[in-house]
Amino acid sequence: MYKFLKMRSFLILFFVASFVIMSDTRLMAQAEKTESSLPSEDFFIDDIVDKRLIVENRVMDYQPIREADIAWEVRIQRVIDTREKLNLPFRSEELNLFSTLIELVNNEEITVFGEEKFKSPLTKEDIDKKLFSLDTIEDFDYDTYTQVLKIVKNDINWEKIYSYRIKEIWFFDKETSTMRQRILGIAPIYQSPKDELAGLPPAPLFWVYYPEARVPLAKHRVFNESNDIAPMTWTDLFDARVFTSYIYKRSNVFDNRLKDFYQPNPESEIDMTGIDMLLHSDKIKNELFNFEHDLWEY
Repeated sequence: MYKFLKMRSFLILFFVASFVIMSDTRLMAQAEKTESSLPSEDFFIDDIVDKRLIVENRVMDYQPIREADIAWEVRIQRVIDTREKLNLPFRSEELNLFSTLIELVNNEEITVFGEEKFKSPLTKEDIDKKLFSLDTIEDFDYDTYTQVLKIVKNDINWEKIYSYRIKEIWFFDKETSTMRQRILGIAPIYQSPKDELAGLPPAPLFWVYYPEARVPLAKHRVFNESNDIAPMTWTDLFDARVFTSYIYKRSNVFDNRLKDFYQPNPESEIDMTGIDMLLHSDKIKNELFNFEHDLWEY
């Protein structure tokens, strides 16, 4: 009888100990799978967790639309000034748009064009000519004690990109009775030191076809001043139109820009052409805003 009780006590202790060990093992396995645990592939990360939401982000395709549903459309070109308060994410040191576009170009994820019609893709050599410049500088050779000429390769500093040009189409969809817009292209505007000395205005470096770039841009985060973990991407920014801009050009028979309609008055002491162009830009914005409402009857 004593041996039987002793054996039963031993079996009970054995099962209890096994249950406790299995529970601890299960809890440890679950703890290793939590997001706050240290990632196995990279032990040292500059964050609390290894953020994967942006990397695994999937972009929804545009809503299909038929040509017969487009009752009216107009082509607009806008200029985004990165120095304005709402556009400061474009000038983020780590997450600026220009560095993102250059990275996508180097990885051959997007195609860049030399003009706004998207007919002439740029080759790798053409892109390098636009992004890099060769200069000669004088240097002192301490071995021979003579002045020597050296060829240096300079790349474009992203801080010199002060604006971007956006090409888009505004159209009225009679199927849904709504005014909609689609961005077609994005171009960084740059003025080289040589152009500045020659008095030439800033010009587009290249054009990016936005419908192709939507998916790659959705993998790159935009800096959010209010929340560092907010998962906004460049695709979200452009699709939601989280930027401020002024209209640079509207489709017209002469293909003129807004500034072509206003010439400075030589007799005036104050140049008002800039203010006139901004007022004209606001007028076009109001026309686009009111076009949809004017088609409704109340």
